[in-house]
Amino acid sequence: MIKRSKVDFSKGPVWRCIITQAVPLTVAQLVQLLYNVIDRVYIGHMGEGHSLALTGVGLTFPVVTLIMAFTTMFGAGGVPLFSIERGAGNNDRAGRIMGNSFILLLISSVILTILGYIFFRPILFAFGASEDSFVYAGRYLKIYLIGTVFSMTTTGMNGYISAQGFPGTGMLSIIIGAVVNIILDPIFIFVFGLGVSGAALASVISQAVSAVWVLGFLFGKKTVIPLEIKNMRLEKNIAKNITKLGMSNFIMQGTNCFVQVACNSTLQKYGGDIYVGIMTVANSVREIFMLPINGIISGSQPVISFNYGARDYQRVKDGIRFNTFMGSGYTALAWLLVIIFPMFWFNIFSDDAQMAQYGISMLKLYFFGFVFMALQFSGQSTFQALGDAKHAIFFSILRKAIIVVPLTLLLPAVGFGVKGVFLAEPISNVIGGTACYLTMRMSVYRKITEHIKNCRK
Repeated sequence: MIKRSKVDFSKGPVWRCIITQAVPLTVAQLVQLLYNVIDRVYIGHMGEGHSLALTGVGLTFPVVTLIMAFTTMFGAGGVPLFSIERGAGNNDRAGRIMGNSFILLLISSVILTILGYIFFRPILFAFGASEDSFVYAGRYLKIYLIGTVFSMTTTGMNGYISAQGFPGTGMLSIIIGAVVNIILDPIFIFVFGLGVSGAALASVISQAVSAVWVLGFLFGKKTVIPLEIKNMRLEKNIAKNITKLGMSNFIMQGTNCFVQVACNSTLQKYGGDIYVGIMTVANSVREIFMLPINGIISGSQPVISFNYGARDYQRVKDGIRFNTFMGSGYTALAWLLVIIFPMFWFNIFSDDAQMAQYGISMLKLYFFGFVFMALQFSGQSTFQALGDAKHAIFFSILRKAIIVVPLTLLLPAVGFGVKGVFLAEPISNVIGGTACYLTMRMSVYRKITEHIKNCRK
């Protein structure tokens, strides 16, 4: 059954290959979203004191984001290289790339877990915790860190399943863990009365289940290129290439971490715990609307990389154009939905009237210019899919580190107050997204067009 679901990236319309990949990946990411935000939904409706608990969980976001940064560096950094080699018919090297990626994920997960336990208290206070909110943040993080190796294995290695043409199996990898999490959350939080600790424990168990599923498939016989022990020896050149290409993902996620730290600490200074909670809600709503565009991007990358490796440049060009068209249309629609129905989205994560009173205007401000994110992701994913690490890294740094963080610190200080923190995001979307897309069009896209012309001569 799994074999029949395999997708051949070299045949049929490119848009169909992308959609075939994107639909199950979007479903998987939808469930992954539930996996990630269901804790916040339950915690935000726990009753008295829930706003502070939600704020506490929000303070752990930078730590979780940093873990994801290393995951994407060693996981997503290897997948395009794997796909390019597979497209070129070099299955042996593709297998070694996957094996090196797995070992890098394991090593980094152990190091991050140890460092997290040693420094979690000073880290949380540096990230904007108060004495009151630290109680909840500490309880959540101490348990969540146990699952670091599981979460990194699941997310980092699942890309190798989809890259081999099994998007349905990749979808199941996420769904299985998410369903476990959704079932266990209310039991641990409400029935057993564990609160935020129960939410973290449910996450760890569900991550472990997903990791077992992913590794079970990759080590099995149904995959095209299995994960083998003999390929789990670090090779300097392969590890270097994975890290180099994955650095753009790392920087993108890592700068997200610094943005969250800058936002939380600045909001704590100018508005207190309530505005840190509002930012938690804003980020959670943003995760909802990022789902389809992430699905399209994730579905297109192996298709584009495979055809680039096979030197079918027209299919590469078609994939890039499809990404841009679909992403732009969707993000424009998402932007309108937030502007028209802000209370609906806010109430998903909190029923606190005071938080909503201050938070609705902040939510609409935060999403202003969301459509430009489609340009950012179209350009960024193209650079990465074609192995252009230099541009991918630069534009990761530009939008977050060079634009968002300075604005987050500067705007509140020059008179915008807490509004300045929420305003920094849309400004970066417009400037960073436009610059990334135009550069992609003038560089790699133009080269692809020239390749097509030369082939036709």
